[in-house]
Amino acid sequence: MYDYVIVGGGLFGGVMAFHAVKRGKSCLVVERRAHLGGNIYCEDVEGIPVHRYGAHIFHTSDREVWQFVNGLVEFNRYTNCPVANYRGEMYNMPFNMNTFSKLWGVTTPEEARAKIEAQKSGICGTPANLEEQAISLVGTDIYEKLIKGYTEKQWGRECRELPSFIIKRLPVRYTYDNNYFNDLYQGIPIGGYNGLVEKLFAGCDVRLETDYLKEKRELDVLGRRVIYTGALDAYFGYCFGKLEYRSLRFEDELYDTDNYQGVAVVNHTDREVPYTRTIEHKHFDCTRDCGEIPKTVVTKEYPVAWEEGMEPYYPVNDGKNQELYRKYEELAKRERNVIFGGRLAEYRYYDMDKVVRSGLEAAKREFGA
Repeated sequence: MYDYVIVGGGLFGGVMAFHAVKRGKSCLVVERRAHLGGNIYCEDVEGIPVHRYGAHIFHTSDREVWQFVNGLVEFNRYTNCPVANYRGEMYNMPFNMNTFSKLWGVTTPEEARAKIEAQKSGICGTPANLEEQAISLVGTDIYEKLIKGYTEKQWGRECRELPSFIIKRLPVRYTYDNNYFNDLYQGIPIGGYNGLVEKLFAGCDVRLETDYLKEKRELDVLGRRVIYTGALDAYFGYCFGKLEYRSLRFEDELYDTDNYQGVAVVNHTDREVPYTRTIEHKHFDCTRDCGEIPKTVVTKEYPVAWEEGMEPYYPVNDGKNQELYRKYEELAKRERNVIFGGRLAEYRYYDMDKVVRSGLEAAKREFGA
């Protein structure tokens, strides 16, 4: 018998597996997909680590988390500097002086601040929806060109129909700095994330292409404890109904050029373009020159409505779904031998460092400091 049956081969399960094995515990990892790694899995195409489930840049200000992952694999110095394409016009992100100069021809922070303040003045009182919230933060020009179309594609609804809390704040910088994240640390494992995943699950037995929920009775008896990282509502048979998600669809293209778009991530912000982002994966590896590999892989990312059987990416954290989640959370608290964790079991959109932090905290509770 195993000490732990770990359901899901993503980051939360990996952190728990690492600490369990470190303490001499035996683990069986059960993964529905044909590979470990969850959404950080990378696939080698023409020598390029392709982020199979969308762009993943590790960034954090949590020193313990950063030291933990760097103790397993070496990270590069990649800095996320995406750009936005609005009908052929290219703008730097996050919104900064380069963006404002391109939009309005301004050259000083004072001029840019005055433009935004003037455009915000039309919103009075508490914003009633996402459109009003966005305009109250960055004004009408930035909203119309760089937020509205992208957001409506992402959520499949008009911005006026979306709750304001989806955009609680937007990064506005009155400096010429294109670094998207404010965190102290950021980077990507050299060669992609698979090396990190291998280190996290080293010493575990693994069953791939195995659906835990379909074989729950047989698998549960193999372990003293279960660590479950799948969808919480699915675990309980959707007894209260299904939590809502948005999903994604990816289309890859291999080009006979060494450099297609000049940057890893381009956001396509006009509504007419059906995809939200194009990702050129070779730019994630800042340790190599583009010309070293004569080809390049570009992935188009399409938001789609989630249906059962599809991969759930973004929880729809509105009031209705949060109330439903709390019902499932109460059921989860009654499960004596099950640890629930990760983005699906906690119904949260987690950055990678937050998943690692959640796993570290769970490991401390389970195994001690």
